[in-house]
Amino acid sequence: MKKLTRFCLIFGLIGAVGLYTIDEANAAVDPETAFVFNSFSFLIHGFLVMFMAAGFAMLESGLVRSKNTAAICLKNISLYSIAGLMFYIVGYSLMYTDVDGGWIGSFNFFYNPSSAELALLNATDAGKDAANSALLKDATYSSMSDWFFQMVFVATAASIVSGTLAERIKIIPFLIFVVFLAAIVYPIQGSWVWGAGWLSELGFSDFAGSTLVHSTGGWAALAGAIVLGARKGKFGTNGEVNPMPGANLPLATLGAFILWFGWFGFNGGSQLALGSAADVSAMAIVYVNTNLAAAAGVVVALVMTQCMFKKIDVTLCLNAAIGGLVAITAGPDVQNHLYAILIGGIGGALVVIAVPLIDKAKIDDVVGAISAHLVAGIWGTLAVGIFGSGSIVTQFIGVVAIGAFVFITSLIFWSILKYTIGIRIGEEEEMLGLDAAELGVEAYDFRSGSQ
Repeated sequence: MKKLTRFCLIFGLIGAVGLYTIDEANAAVDPETAFVFNSFSFLIHGFLVMFMAAGFAMLESGLVRSKNTAAICLKNISLYSIAGLMFYIVGYSLMYTDVDGGWIGSFNFFYNPSSAELALLNATDAGKDAANSALLKDATYSSMSDWFFQMVFVATAASIVSGTLAERIKIIPFLIFVVFLAAIVYPIQGSWVWGAGWLSELGFSDFAGSTLVHSTGGWAALAGAIVLGARKGKFGTNGEVNPMPGANLPLATLGAFILWFGWFGFNGGSQLALGSAADVSAMAIVYVNTNLAAAAGVVVALVMTQCMFKKIDVTLCLNAAIGGLVAITAGPDVQNHLYAILIGGIGGALVVIAVPLIDKAKIDDVVGAISAHLVAGIWGTLAVGIFGSGSIVTQFIGVVAIGAFVFITSLIFWSILKYTIGIRIGEEEEMLGLDAAELGVEAYDFRSGSQ
């Protein structure tokens, strides 16, 4: 019986392998199988990145005070929803359609499946083979699988802004800014590189978005923090920084782990293909580098905080993990894993250094997102010119160009919101907390006798 089982297993494996037609010239599967694997990669990695929305929600919920937790949860599920709708309505076309080495794509509304895919789906049995051949002639993946994967990235950029401006921004103006970010700002700067725009033509490289996603969110957050101002009591009259610790560090830690987990989709999926042995080998390298960089960021933060403050700072260690991840995101395809450790370790160190410096500048970043995403993102992008195949000059040009565009446009839009509908809650409402003031419901019930 055991021999029969082994025989069936071996026969089944041989049969499964035989389903794939291997092109010995390029070690790739046949076009339809490549189409399936490439589309599957976009979808599976896309929902891993989508899970990062939960990671941001948990991280931010743990790092704010309890009276603002429900507002953070509402902002995160709302921004994800708005970002997705805006990217469908206009963002994707603006980022990827008809850029052709230029500065902006086309304003084609409502991005839908390709005509070849719809023809295949609606073909009769007799016409399916012809429709299938017509689709595979030009397409190597499903158009909407790519849309889904790209959409979850813009939601990540918006989540970065949410954490920085927590505890004192009105919810509606924040969500209006998300519309602007997802529909206009993110797609335009993204088109410069991923849409085959002018920075791509120049040779700028950003594998998965250290600058295009993370620094973009960081620049928008920085502009918002400047216009919005600090929380009441955060900075003293003599320049002292008053700590305002978060309410739930286990929740923040869970959020950091979820982000770490989702990052494998973020970076791994950015290989953009799974149809050959070369793609699989490259993706495996990306996964390993992503993990090593995050680990290095944490270890560096452990050592640095102990040396600098005589106590290990758990919140800085959490953000250093994110800093390591952000740093490696621009070049996770480096083939020497020691480079990934170095890049991630420096990313973590920069977070530890930047957080107190930003406080000294009297910029109130509630969750440390500017340090983890903007500062580490700049470093990771430049690192491609040091350890990768990019030019340090070209990388610097890209960082400056995208930073200037996102920061200036965000600063203008935040200012317009401030002087029209207002962006900040009142002093009494801030003391009460956004949960009670804006939502009328609190995340935690601390009343005597409550469960």
